Amino acid sequence: GEGAVEFYDGLAADNSRAFWEDHLPLYRTDVRAPMEALLAELQPEFGREFGEGKVFRPYRDVRFARDKSPYKTHCGAVIEQGRGGGAYYVEISSAGLRAGGGCFHLESDQLARFRQAVDTEIHGGALEGILRRLRRSGWQLAGDVLKTKPRGVPDGHPRLDLLKHRSLYAVRGWEPDDTLHERACLDRVRKAWRQLREFNEWARDHVGVSEKPRR
Repeated sequence: GEGAVEFYDGLAADNSRAFWEDHLPLYRTDVRAPMEALLAELQPEFGREFGEGKVFRPYRDVRFARDKSPYKTHCGAVIEQGRGGGAYYVEISSAGLRAGGGCFHLESDQLARFRQAVDTEIHGGALEGILRRLRRSGWQLAGDVLKTKPRGVPDGHPRLDLLKHRSLYAVRGWEPDDTLHERACLDRVRKAWRQLREFNEWARDHVGVSEKPRR
């Protein structure tokens, strides 16, 4: 809620261990606990097909990053079977609330299955319809997109734009407002995730979990 926005405003200005340790009680009560409670409430409806949800750790992986600031300036949570095959995502930060879903990252075997499905009239056409409905409801589509067409795809392919995607997901956000620390926040996320259900089920059925061993 309000405390979470203040906490992340402060962390953005001073991303240090000293700030973190000074404000750890605030993080636990106003960020972590409400996010865990939100996830627990939504788990029965969205977790049946996708498994246990999790709140992401607050520490950044800085091993290969130019930016060495130690802490994430948002708190995210997700319900997913495995990265890529559909996801129900929620995030709180000083910018407010965000929700998202779809294929956030595709391993090579998942990408092959994604393109295979998009290539077919029936499954590719179904995805086009799903994405059109999401856009109409206020969602933005994003992802990693090739500049050129994938090898072997003809120039005039009716779904060429979709086939260029190496990841594909939908996101929407709400600026900080009074609903952040009320029941209405839960209702907002539930409604958003229900709108994502078709997309996530398409991803589950046609992309699925990667068969590559996890590093």
